[in-house]
Amino acid sequence: MYAYIKGLIAAVAEDCCIVENQGIGYRIFLPGRVLGELSVGDERKLYTHFVVREDAMLLYGFLTQDDLEIFRMLLAVSGVGPKGALGILSVLSADDLRFAVLSDDSAAIAKAPGIGRKTAQKVILELKDKLDLQDAFDKKSEHNASAASPSRDSAQSEAVLALGALGYSSTEAMKAVRKVAEDAGEADAETLIKAALRILY
Repeated sequence: MYAYIKGLIAAVAEDCCIVENQGIGYRIFLPGRVLGELSVGDERKLYTHFVVREDAMLLYGFLTQDDLEIFRMLLAVSGVGPKGALGILSVLSADDLRFAVLSDDSAAIAKAPGIGRKTAQKVILELKDKLDLQDAFDKKSEHNASAASPSRDSAQSEAVLALGALGYSSTEAMKAVRKVAEDAGEADAETLIKAALRILY
């Protein structure tokens, strides 16, 4: 019904904000990490998902279409409703969630309020086939603001793909590359591959 709503932030509460547009105030529920970026008086454009229940009509909002897409993917997971999906996106960005799913990191997903380990594992099980490793790296590169980050992400992506060509699963490769990348700084793909192989061998 509503693709997006653009207007002034009239109020910010614990789990939602009020966006005023042409004299109408829309209550929009947002991930906690997004609420922290809003200030009263700001003009914002929020991409929205409209939910109709027997007792209420609710709007859920996001700063990007990518976040909205991930939210809708989470809603398709059995046992995850709007509140649970919002909770997950309050502790993980869309990029972080993709990597958590692709690397079987249920512990990261289970940090979300109201999401237990079993539900986190279900999220991984049902979303893993819908996500692509290269696409996850590409999207993260697009979203990074600093000039140095894309080259680092590109090196990591290249290293993971190279390890895959050597016979390692994408999950094994990504876990190893992410682990060595934490200490490697701006290392190139070759350095990451060598370091990851020492872990995998």
